[in-house]
Amino acid sequence: MSTDQNAGRVAVITGASSGIGAATARALAADGHRVALLARRADRIHALADELGKGAIAVAADVTDRDSVVAAAARVQQELGGADILVNNAGVMLTAPFTSDQREEHWRMVHTNLLGAMTTTEVFLDQLRTGAGGDLVNISSVAGRVAPAGFAAYAATKWGMNGWSEALRVELQPEIRVMVIEPGAIATELSDHITHPDSKKAAKDVLEWAIPPHDIADVIAFAVSRPHRLTLNEILVRPTVQAM
Repeated sequence: MSTDQNAGRVAVITGASSGIGAATARALAADGHRVALLARRADRIHALADELGKGAIAVAADVTDRDSVVAAAARVQQELGGADILVNNAGVMLTAPFTSDQREEHWRMVHTNLLGAMTTTEVFLDQLRTGAGGDLVNISSVAGRVAPAGFAAYAATKWGMNGWSEALRVELQPEIRVMVIEPGAIATELSDHITHPDSKKAAKDVLEWAIPPHDIADVIAFAVSRPHRLTLNEILVRPTVQAM
């Protein structure tokens, strides 16, 4: 999938320590992009940067802390010359019935999934505007279209991501393409952090038929490799066995 358009482009990926983020880093690096791996778990992204080799840097950053993101952007500018692609992937999925008992989880999801993406985009926006044309890739979810019981707060963040992206598309295109990727059930670590026992069990059961993260990474790599004259605005990707 590597093209001349990819050569030397810099992709910043948040939540790059595991799951879709790590898989996307591998896919984009294989296509000739240089990659900046952003995540809180520094040991994991340093190991991944070592695996990917020249052109990959690990930057410890927390998308809920703007100062941390500003420092990360400065490193990307200094070491790689700025970002051409931003993949807003960092997120948590803490599903549970909507009760006061889960208020901390609700707060974390809003601040990480939605506000974290907004903060990271705001900080990197000037870098994306430099060059032949930038790409903004927002990782949403099928939960941005359907909202089962137990997904109220999580779905709110993903519906918010979709609406925010739609408005950004009007504001930023054609200078910066805005793409939304909406995965269904993916085999990642997200379910490990769920605290509500029944919700955690339900999420773990899904892993039996969920698709691997590299399937989504391949979709992202394809989307950003398209000529800048076209944008794959929204891409919904689900396991074939998942009906909704």
